[in-house]
Formats: sequence, C-alpha cells, structure tokens
Amino acid sequence: MASRLGIFSMLLLLLSCVNKEDNEKTYRLGAIGAFSEAIDAGVKQLALSATLTKDEMDKFLPDATEVAQKHDVLVYREPDLLVTDLFPEDVAKDKEVLLLYQGTTKDQYLKLKADKEALVKEGKYNGKSREEISRRFGRMLSYSPQKINELLAQNTSFRTMQDFGIQATNLFLYYQNLDAATEFYTKTLGFELLADYSMAKILRLTSDSYLILVDAAKGMHTAQEPKTVALALLTDQLEEWYKYLQSKNIKIKYDYKPKEGGAHDGFVAIDPEGYLLEFETFKQHPENELFLPQLSKVNTITPPPSQNTTVPEGLGFNATITWLYYKDIPAMEKFYQEVLGLPLIADQGWAKIYQASASGYIGLVDERRGMHSYTEKKAVNVSFILKDIDGWFQYVNESKIFELREREVSTGPENKYRAFVGYDPEGYFMEFDTFYPHEDNNLLIKYLSGEE
Repeated sequence: MASRLGIFSMLLLLLSCVNKEDNEKTYRLGAIGAFSEAIDAGVKQLALSATLTKDEMDKFLPDATEVAQKHDVLVYREPDLLVTDLFPEDVAKDKEVLLLYQGTTKDQYLKLKADKEALVKEGKYNGKSREEISRRFGRMLSYSPQKINELLAQNTSFRTMQDFGIQATNLFLYYQNLDAATEFYTKTLGFELLADYSMAKILRLTSDSYLILVDAAKGMHTAQEPKTVALALLTDQLEEWYKYLQSKNIKIKYDYKPKEGGAHDGFVAIDPEGYLLEFETFKQHPENELFLPQLSKVNTITPPPSQNTTVPEGLGFNATITWLYYKDIPAMEKFYQEVLGLPLIADQGWAKIYQASASGYIGLVDERRGMHSYTEKKAVNVSFILKDIDGWFQYVNESKIFELREREVSTGPENKYRAFVGYDPEGYFMEFDTFYPHEDNNLLIKYLSGEE
C-alpha cells in the first residue's frame, strides 16, 4: 500500500511539473501573439520575448515563429541583447531573447548596437550619449518619453522634475500698477486672493493652478519688457464669459467666433497692462483625445461666496494653459519631456500642450504662428510648486541640465517660501517654489494640501 502511495505521489509531482511547463509555454506564446498583433496593427515597432536559456529557446522558437507569422511578424533570435540603462545590466545575461518586428526594424536595432559599441570603443559611452542610446532603444520599443524616463530613473541616477513632486503650476506676471491689476483679477475675473505679500499677490485660478501678480518695481522683470506669454483660461462657458466681459468694457483682441468641427473655440481679452488672456474651450476632436479625459477629471472653480466680485454666479474655470513662444519647437519638446518630464497631452502641430498638474498645462507655440513672436526678454516667470525643492535644486546643480540664475535656494521673508530660478533653452525664467506654514499662507497651504 505504501509503495502504491509513493508511486501515486511521484506521478502527481511529474504531472504538476508538466502542467507548470505547459502553462509557462502557453503564457509565453500568448505574449508572442499579443505583441505580434500590436506590431501588425502599427501600435508597436519592436517587441521582446521573455529571456530563455539556449535549450529553452531551441524548444520555444518553432512555436513562437509560427504564432508570429500569423500576423506577418518576423522573428530574430538574439543571443546577445543590447544592454542599455532601460533595464538591469544582467536582464539577459547568459540568456537569449526573440526580437519581434516588421520591415527594417531589425536593421535599426543592429545599427543601434553598432553605435553603442563605437561609443564604448571611443570611450564616449557616458552622459548624454549613453542616455540617448537608451532613449533610441526605448523609442524603438514604442515606449513613451515618460516610460523611458521612469526606466532610466529606476536604473540610474537620472531624474526629471516630476520625480520631485509637482504640487501645482504657477505664473508670475509683472505690473506697474499692482493694485489695479489685483482688482481686475479678483473683482472682474473673480479669482480668489490667497496670500498678500504686499509686493506680490497670490491668486488661485483653478484647483492646482496659481497666478502671482508682482510689483514690477520690486520683481525680476520690468513692466516694459515684452509680455511674451498668454494665459489660457479653460471653460465650457465661453458665451457667458464673452457677454460678461463685453458688459464690463474689457478690451477684446480676438472676438468669439465659434466654428463647427474645430478642435477648440475661444476669444482673447487684454488685461490692464497688456497681457493676453485666452478664454478657451476644447472640443471632441482627434487632437484632443488625450486632453478631454484629463479635463473631465477636474472641477470648475468659481469665486468663493465671500469674494467681492462682479462675476455672474456660476461662472468659472477648470484648467489653465500657459502659452510660451519659441523658435525651436523640437528642442523645446525634448526639454519639456526629457528634462522636466511632462507628458504631451495634445499636439496641434505648431503648438504642443504638456500637463504639469491636474489642472495646469504648459503650451509650447511656434513663434511664427502664434500671437507673439520670439523675444529675448520676457516679462514672465513660469513657475512650478514642488514638494522637494532642495532635491530638485541639487539634481539640477549637479547635472547641469539647465542654467541656474542663483547658486542656492533662497528663503523668503519669515520663512514663508523657498525658491530658485533657472532659464529654459530660449530664455524664459523658470521659478521653482515651495511654501511653508505661515499665517499669510494659510489658504494657500490648505489648497496645496488638497483641501477644498
């Protein structure tokens, strides 16, 4: 009896091993099928199989090839996978992998391997050259810039601003008559005044997008510098806002003329000292397919009941776009994606919109097509409120990813805030801030902490 039980146990063990092996093979072939379908659909350029030993690959290859061929996908057996900083160095050590592809992708891959080998041989496989090899491989694998950033951060010291906790977007504008500007933005537009620093007023535009009005006599820019920026205020109440602003005799630069079938509608008003305000709504359109779901997640912010404002009840905004004007859009795309780490949310061809916070966006505009031309000086600071400002400063200072205006993070009066400023590739001042508990910051801290 005991011997029979022993034999039965051995049979169960053997069957479980066989079943496990079959399950793994089925899973791997399923992955080959899914990747092949994605490649054939044009969704993915290159895919990698699981890493296997030589003996395992000998058994797996015929079935994998058969599955891939059903989707007109080619298979290349790679015994020496390209090593980059996207994955741990030993990810395929002593193992083989299958490359799934169509067309000339294998040639691109082999060229990439050769380029890396040449850099290593010349002693130049470091810094940006090394990073670019990883990015080329990531793009070949159809990874987004954000996914590539994430993988680089997992395997190297690489970081982007995203890794230091973006709490909100912020914008500094500079005025000769700060009181008049404050009255316009609080009374006429209904924005809530959160903090009054005397020479600067902090306003809440949307859930996590802010505006700071600065006395130009005491700020980083003069009121005479070109106002090479436009602030877009997003709303689904364009007609109501247009009628209201007309009733207040606000100067309109471009009238409200809605168009059927367009990606967006809007009009442009001018604030008391000449900054352009674009009131805009985005509509269902192919270029907005990523943007609209994000906009649907955020609430419209209206003036608080205690606000001294003439804005009709119920009017408000749910998001903002800070439009910036550049000569070299591809270079700026690279900067915003690979240095700041912001995701592209809408591509209008000559304008690109990046998401920085839930309701705060940055728009890059080709200066040949936009409302402004490029200017060397610009009366604006583009700002981000961060959780870990010291970590970001240290990383920027050590990696030299952009030029810094200061050599240290400065602390504001009474320790209300800390900040530092740098320059983007075309000269916009980028300010990075963090705010601390203080009686002047009570409302601001409340909103930054997520309280409504």
